[in-house]
Amino acid sequence: MNSLHFQILGASMTYSYNEFHISKAVRDECNFSQQLFSSTGNVIIANIRAVRDFQTRFNEYLIRHNKPQISAGTLNAMGLLDEIFHLACYTYRRQKYQDAFKGLLSTLEESFGKDVIHQMILDFCAEFPPTEVYKGNISIEDYLDLELTERKTGRVRTNKEQTLEELIMLHLDNENPAFKPFISLFDDSKLVANPKWSAIWSEIQNYFKKLPYWGTFAHDLISFLREPINYAPDNLQEQLNYVRIHWADLLVPGDGEGEDYWLRRLLSGSDLLSEEWKPAWHPTNGGSPDMSPPNYDYLLREYERFSDDKEWMPRVVLMAKTVLVWLYQLSKKYGREINRLDQIPDEELDLLRDEGFTGLWLIGLWERSPASRTIKQICGNPEAAASAYSLDDYEIAWNLGGWDALANLRTRLWQRGIRLASDMVPNHTGMDAKWVVEKPDLFVQRRDNPFPQYTYNGVNLSHDSRVAIYLEDHYYSKNDCAVCFKRVDTQTGDTRYIYHGNDGTGMPWNDTAQIDFLNPVAREEVMQKILHVARNFPIIRFDAAMVLAKKHIKRLWYPEPGKGGDIATRSEFALTAQQFEDRIPNEFWREVVDRVAKEVPDTLLLAEAFWMMEGYFTRTLGMHRVYNSAFMNMLKKEENYKYRSTVKNTINFDPQILKRYVNFMNNPDEETAVAQFGKGDKYFGVCTLMATMPGLPMFGHGQIEGFEEKYGMEYTRAYRDEEPDQYLIDRHKREIFPLLKKRYLFAGVEDFLFYDVWDNGSVNENVFAYSNRCGNEYSVVFYNNKYERASGWIKQSCEYAVKTGSGENDKKLVTRSISEGLGLWGEDDFYMIFREDRSNLWYIRKSKDICEQGMFIALNGFETQIFMDIRQEKDTDGSLKELHDFLNGKGTPDLHTAWQELHYKKLYQAFQNVVSAELCSSLGTLLMSAKELKAADLKKATAASIKKLIEKPLAYFYEVANEFAEKEAIEEQKAHIAQKISDIERKIAEEKARLEALEEVKANAILSDSKKKSKVGASVESAKKKAPAKAKKLSSPLLVSLEKELAEAKKEKPSFAKIALPKSLAFPKSAKVTLDDAYLYIFSAFAPLSEKGFARKWSLQRKIAEFTGNTKIGDMLSYNFFDRAFALSEGSQPKLTESSSKADLPLIAQKLADSNDAWLLVGANEYDGIKWFNKEKMEGSLALYKAILSLNASTAKQAAVDSLFKKLNVAQKKAEYKCEAFVAQFMPKTKKK
Repeated sequence: MNSLHFQILGASMTYSYNEFHISKAVRDECNFSQQLFSSTGNVIIANIRAVRDFQTRFNEYLIRHNKPQISAGTLNAMGLLDEIFHLACYTYRRQKYQDAFKGLLSTLEESFGKDVIHQMILDFCAEFPPTEVYKGNISIEDYLDLELTERKTGRVRTNKEQTLEELIMLHLDNENPAFKPFISLFDDSKLVANPKWSAIWSEIQNYFKKLPYWGTFAHDLISFLREPINYAPDNLQEQLNYVRIHWADLLVPGDGEGEDYWLRRLLSGSDLLSEEWKPAWHPTNGGSPDMSPPNYDYLLREYERFSDDKEWMPRVVLMAKTVLVWLYQLSKKYGREINRLDQIPDEELDLLRDEGFTGLWLIGLWERSPASRTIKQICGNPEAAASAYSLDDYEIAWNLGGWDALANLRTRLWQRGIRLASDMVPNHTGMDAKWVVEKPDLFVQRRDNPFPQYTYNGVNLSHDSRVAIYLEDHYYSKNDCAVCFKRVDTQTGDTRYIYHGNDGTGMPWNDTAQIDFLNPVAREEVMQKILHVARNFPIIRFDAAMVLAKKHIKRLWYPEPGKGGDIATRSEFALTAQQFEDRIPNEFWREVVDRVAKEVPDTLLLAEAFWMMEGYFTRTLGMHRVYNSAFMNMLKKEENYKYRSTVKNTINFDPQILKRYVNFMNNPDEETAVAQFGKGDKYFGVCTLMATMPGLPMFGHGQIEGFEEKYGMEYTRAYRDEEPDQYLIDRHKREIFPLLKKRYLFAGVEDFLFYDVWDNGSVNENVFAYSNRCGNEYSVVFYNNKYERASGWIKQSCEYAVKTGSGENDKKLVTRSISEGLGLWGEDDFYMIFREDRSNLWYIRKSKDICEQGMFIALNGFETQIFMDIRQEKDTDGSLKELHDFLNGKGTPDLHTAWQELHYKKLYQAFQNVVSAELCSSLGTLLMSAKELKAADLKKATAASIKKLIEKPLAYFYEVANEFAEKEAIEEQKAHIAQKISDIERKIAEEKARLEALEEVKANAILSDSKKKSKVGASVESAKKKAPAKAKKLSSPLLVSLEKELAEAKKEKPSFAKIALPKSLAFPKSAKVTLDDAYLYIFSAFAPLSEKGFARKWSLQRKIAEFTGNTKIGDMLSYNFFDRAFALSEGSQPKLTESSSKADLPLIAQKLADSNDAWLLVGANEYDGIKWFNKEKMEGSLALYKAILSLNASTAKQAAVDSLFKKLNVAQKKAEYKCEAFVAQFMPKTKKK
């Protein structure tokens, strides 16, 4: 630390010295150490430690007199200013007027008399005695009579002249408001009380106004000395800055002083003040900082070296768990002790997988510092563990089961597609870590105790007898936050003061030891630990990564002179920019990324970095992912303009940065997500942004369950007895988890388009609107992050950067429309069809309208809309236009159903007249007992009564049905004929092309042969004449056949045979009628339509379920019954003759278990390469098919049915639920060769 001189005349009597006089009363009471006074009589504070010793003594005096205490930095600044004022006087004498103060003394003696002036100087010396006078080595009179040589000029002057200069300086010090805290040292009130003083001071000022002016502003000497005071009356730091900027010419170094001697002292003094003004005892990285959108101009000066993503990296969705708390909660949930990683239940891992998580970050896996645990227990939590970020070493904690338990968990997670993530804490270790014991040179340290008030009398925190570790005492009482701890080698007594980890934003991390990254050995040691972690975890989160960027290593630990102040005492270790660059030429993180990529590829590196360094960490340093705290902070405070600007600025510079963000709604240093965002629409809106924007989504511990407790890093359990919020969990299941499983659609930035929402000529900054795509899958997301309604249009995207060359800054700004982003064509007959995810409603829009006008959106406060399953279809038959016009912008649960309701309106009305409430009521009576009928005053229906009820409506329905069936059949046949003609014409063209190519080959062969036989020089023409003329007509058997087939196809005409009414209806015959019997009666009425495939085409099963729903025969299973019945009756049917059983059995078996309807009929599903059927569904469909085939069957046919289904039932039992095994039992046996 540069010295602070309080110079006081000494006993050598060789040279004249300026001095800072201290009040005799203060000196008497403070009993300053004699070591502070040199033999020349100067108070010399040669380093900052001496400044702090002086400060300590003086503060004791101030406390006794009930006055505010002063800091070492302000004391240093005050003394430095006084010293520079003396330097200014010396420079003035040397450059402007050598005898300025000698002349002043003469002028004052002439004006007021020698006795008056002499007495005034005697009074000053009595109040502020020179040191040798104070010590009794010389009288005041003798002292004043001495003539001494001024060292720098060689000029001889009396001590009376020199003391007069001191008197003037002292009065100016009293005038300085910033010096008021020190007034006890130099209070000149007694001097000012002299009746003559006012006149004397006026004469002094008038005298200097007659002398040469000087300085930047051409002031007299007194006015010049007042410049810093007038500039910043109450701010010592600004006074120092004023001197540094405006008085540079007078800051001339003395003997043995470097050229930048005064500059370094001024900058160091300013840094010391900055260090002292840092706030203490507030949370680190916490709170809600005021953030601004990023500006990436600084990155134009940096190189670009993104790390390439592996295929899996963009799809990572990370869940964070504080491991000890999680194990405690699992023990509570499952009612058994779960303490180890290998005891975590599979059900929990299945849950993570099913929710869509592909990464699990476990906080607190490593062996922790015992000292950290002891500190936290002393400070009030007897159950506390050590902090998860105060580590002893990178070994999996023994209480978690060690490496074997980790391997077990890692394997089980991998089987579920989940990768395990771990912390790596590169900046520091625990204060008693293995390295602190065995490799103390790796840490930032000093050999002296930096502050006199620092004491280390507490418990020895070391768990290793080789060293003793002491935390500074005032940490426990929370009235100081020491920057370093004490390490003592118990064998040698070697004592070091090692700095705590610190990011300069708040209090030091007082259970940690700061690694010295200017030490190349330390950097390599950390590198090896990182590689060790990478070999065991595919995802690494680097804690507090930003503090290890070079600019922050410099700022925090080795600041440039004038740029310090973030960590107390570190300005004492200031380095110039070049000195720092020589010590650490390369960015540590760039070296880490390159080494990991080479030695442990397929590792995702994730940096916790703040301070607007996101772009630098990804684009230049190469981190795969980096924290994006703006997401949480801006959206929480609804600073929507700021966050929209953040996105726009990022994609405007390079969209790849946006892709590499880690977006979160809380992290371990913050309050929980529900505490910040609530549990309502705002929470789910922001969560939707997190799930659907580029950037890795990270969920906090307890976020999905709605837990509100913030878990400290030392917690071994949850302290609040919170139950999971089922509403919140269920809403996540509906709205968020399906989105997480589609991260492939949202993670990329190549097709990410961000939009302004325009409303009446202005942009609504509260609405987030963006689209994205992956392959042929598209999405559009809207969210209104304000509790007020919003509406507007999106059409053209915000500008984003596109690379145009290989250079780092070769790019252009482009924009695309929403129609381009969704791949839409602006033609009249194209329609965009999409589903809104939250409401699950389908919409249809004209593609041309979106191309020309954009897309309109209206949102309530905090409302989200997500458009998914987007496709464009060409309207080939007018049905899309019909549906579009019918819906008129409204949504519908099912577009096909909506179209059917519109298109088949007449058909459905006729159908409803058949399946009427009266029919359902009559069939319902068949299910009732006599007692029930009597109670309801009803009569049981008969076959005749029901037939009478249904006969006419059924006949009319078949008339209408034939109208629709004929039209659709004719259209289908026309399309079939046209396709058939097109296929034949294509084959004819292919055959003609083949024949022409063959003829060409033959012609070329003849021409080549002729050339060989012709004489030298013979014309080619003669050779050509020998070649046969090209065939006029091509022909081949295939061509003839195809042309005949084409002629026949062109003669084909569509035809339609009307569908006849059923010959009879299947009135229930059994004594006890079941619901299935009633349904079979209805089925029999429509069996002819079903056999032709129209029943399912027209969704009659849906309409039956709708029409019977609230009647006596209504049942939730009715839809499935008729869906299966119609499916079974479609297509080929068994002949049911004596000779047809061999063909009938495989036909039925394949229809059930090896057709497109197998999933419906027997619940077919594939697992592990085998197609399985559901036993209950198989039995149910066998029974239903048997009943259908038995309707109106003759005795012979019924016998055939019974025989067939007896065999089928036996076969399904033998098949052991395997579809292939069931069908194989009826297939013809192939003969072995």
